[in-house]
Amino acid sequence: MSDEELYRRSVAGDEDAFTALYRRHQGAVYRYALRMSGAEAVAEEVTQEVFLLLIRDPDRFRAELGALPAFLIGVARRFVLRRFERDGRQVALEDEPEAQATAGPSQDFERRNQIEAVRSAVSGLPVRYREVVVLCGLGETSYEDAARALGCPVGTVRSRLNRARALLKAKLEGGRQRTRCVA
Repeated sequence: MSDEELYRRSVAGDEDAFTALYRRHQGAVYRYALRMSGAEAVAEEVTQEVFLLLIRDPDRFRAELGALPAFLIGVARRFVLRRFERDGRQVALEDEPEAQATAGPSQDFERRNQIEAVRSAVSGLPVRYREVVVLCGLGETSYEDAARALGCPVGTVRSRLNRARALLKAKLEGGRQRTRCVA
């Protein structure tokens, strides 16, 4: 069934349809909130609030304005931004489970350092740039869906992503240059 059909049935009280929608989209909402906030507890809370909104205020989603996944990410975005405003700070990204290393200890150490440098660089971006990196770069969201979720034109998404990539490149290259100078 399509998202729209599941949503229509869910609004009519079909719990199985709501469960199917939740299972289909909760992972993407959670990953977005986790990558934006850097905290599992925040991601869990945001994910719960997004789906509670679907239950409490079903008229908020209007299919003629865009796809359900873009709507859900847009709602998650608002909850994450409110959390940033309320807490007055942004938390660092937590460690994610890493794949088994097949290289030796020195390569594994270097890989972990590179991953941490990227995480740090992404979490240090201004929110308007971080969210396009999370959506389009890490979340594989189309520019069009990202634009709907962020409430801006597609061109703005593209320019923010381009600027974010330039900022990340500068941060990561700057970190390597400092490391080389020290060594």
